[in-house]
Amino acid sequence: MTAYTYDLHIHSCLSPCGDNEMTPNNLVGMAAVMGLDIIAITDHNTCKNAPAVLKAAEEAGILAIPGMELCTAEEAHVVCLFETLEGAMDFDSYIYNSMPHIKNKAEIFGEQRILDGNDQLTGTLEDLLLVASFVGADEVKALCEQYGGTAFPAHVNRDSYSVIASLGSIPPEGGYTVAEVTRECDLEALTAQYPELKSMGIVRDSDSHYLDTLAESQALKIALPEKSAAAVLAAIRSGASGTML
Repeated sequence: MTAYTYDLHIHSCLSPCGDNEMTPNNLVGMAAVMGLDIIAITDHNTCKNAPAVLKAAEEAGILAIPGMELCTAEEAHVVCLFETLEGAMDFDSYIYNSMPHIKNKAEIFGEQRILDGNDQLTGTLEDLLLVASFVGADEVKALCEQYGGTAFPAHVNRDSYSVIASLGSIPPEGGYTVAEVTRECDLEALTAQYPELKSMGIVRDSDSHYLDTLAESQALKIALPEKSAAAVLAAIRSGASGTML
């Protein structure tokens, strides 16, 4: 087993709340500067910048995992990760057909920029991504598995847009084996309040929407038999009790 530094929750400029400086090459470059071995691109309700991020990451020698931060029907955020780009893009198509289509107001919510591997603008998404999908929190993980992926509840210690904030606890019927907390979370206090977390693996991610927050990433590590998306997803599915750091 080898310990790899990771950040499994990063947004690009495709997320309307993501800074326009969060281009594929910029965010990968910052990840390289910070010594990250493994990253995941997880824009709100879309995977459409994953191809460009994976290309930039491959050139930089970083493993990038295609993913999405899905907003569930309960307005809880769940990180979805996929072993292959093809699986991620198929999931992207499914979610597009499983969410309301409301025109984005870029002047209010921000642009939703799709870039290529050279950070060139290829288009924008007209439908607002900051909406709740029609997928329930207890359905996400099983749905992701159909596309060769897996999922975990995002930033469960936050008072908004988390599974715990929306539902009061992590639904056992969701089958989640790992939960995410923010970097500054007092894990001991949180698990005392929500004992179900004691039996789950824990990841700490940056949820970066800006280069400066990505620059503050701590060198957290995950032990894997190899540096691959398959190994990361297997570790999440196994969900060993306690911390994965």
